[in-house]
Amino acid sequence: MSSKGFFTAFDDVWMLDGVRTPMVDYCGALGHVSPTDLGIKAARAVLERAGVAAGDIGSVVCGNMAPGDFDQFFLPRHIGLYAGVPVQVPAIMAQRICGTGFELFRQAGEHVRGGACEAALLVGAESMTRNPIAAFDHRTGFKLGAPVGFKDYMWEALKDPAPGINMIQTAENLARQYGITREQVDAFASRSFARAVAAQDSGFLAGEIVPVVSERFELEGYRPRGIRLQGKATEVMRDTHPRPSPVEVLARLRPVFEGGVQTGGNSAALVDAAAAAVVASGGYAKAWTEAHGRQPLARIAGAAAVGVPPEIMGIGPAPAIRLLLERTGLTLADIGRIEINEAQGAQTLAVARELGLDMERLNVNGGAIALGHPLAATGVRLTITVAREMRRAGVRWGISSACVGGGQGMALLLENPAP
Repeated sequence: MSSKGFFTAFDDVWMLDGVRTPMVDYCGALGHVSPTDLGIKAARAVLERAGVAAGDIGSVVCGNMAPGDFDQFFLPRHIGLYAGVPVQVPAIMAQRICGTGFELFRQAGEHVRGGACEAALLVGAESMTRNPIAAFDHRTGFKLGAPVGFKDYMWEALKDPAPGINMIQTAENLARQYGITREQVDAFASRSFARAVAAQDSGFLAGEIVPVVSERFELEGYRPRGIRLQGKATEVMRDTHPRPSPVEVLARLRPVFEGGVQTGGNSAALVDAAAAAVVASGGYAKAWTEAHGRQPLARIAGAAAVGVPPEIMGIGPAPAIRLLLERTGLTLADIGRIEINEAQGAQTLAVARELGLDMERLNVNGGAIALGHPLAATGVRLTITVAREMRRAGVRWGISSACVGGGQGMALLLENPAP
């Protein structure tokens, strides 16, 4: 695969800390929570966890794909304001579909490197449940006998009209191209579930999660916002999708397409969640370390984004990772941990085969098949997870990456400050 694309190097940009909400199954306890409020929760939590004063934040960079309410236009601004960031600090929305979370790190890093601020707040938030039932055809009215154009926004957004196929079909294309079988995809999915369950049981995942309760977010002079959990839930503390999933159970599920390898059990779970991080300059990070007595979570060393054919969009992480390695002079042998978003099982296996990845370094705490893929929050979650795992494993270099619908791939290179 070609490794053309663009690459951004960062010499002195640091992720101080990161945190996320639990990832909760579609139509679950977070089902009626606005992505703005999920983002506010994550933003407040990361500032508190990092011990960073909101007044120190000089840029707010947010991501959200599907509108979860009618005030989506204001999502980045409201996240910043209700997190306590000074009113003078601007906010921006970034979008690269499933690569949005990585793009947030790239843009925040550029703001810091360029001197626009010393510390930036980045937040990815997504409510899959609140994807709307939408129509784009009726502004001029409903004509007699004409079809009514209301459709499921999330389902329709999975289809790329250029090649005329949906995201599952792009994974099926890769399965045929790389000779990946249904049995191999189910085995990979079963391992993802097993690793996620183990990471949950050991407490590793809890280390990056802030529990969510029903609460109000006050902002002096403005209307309050807040979170109200659904059903009987009073607190959500854990990801809800991980569960023991033996291969023989997964094998009984019907494929999405007749004769295909992808099923509901070996594809990314639909979940609602938000994730946030604080990115800072070397000078700020040094002062922060002296004040708090701890190292930043990771150095953001580089970012790469590439394009690939839309009909095999899932291969995108392969050339993105290659570009990172080429431009930094590293090899795959140098990378101690890799997180690749498990959009579909066959897609992730295709990337692993294309690169010749060591599967014992890949998604060691489970992936999106078991945990979920909350679009704009996913890249932030993957980057926080791999940074924490790098520290636990004592490895120097790590990569987080994802494929992007429409035919792109994006990846971040991280360095552990205390290997």
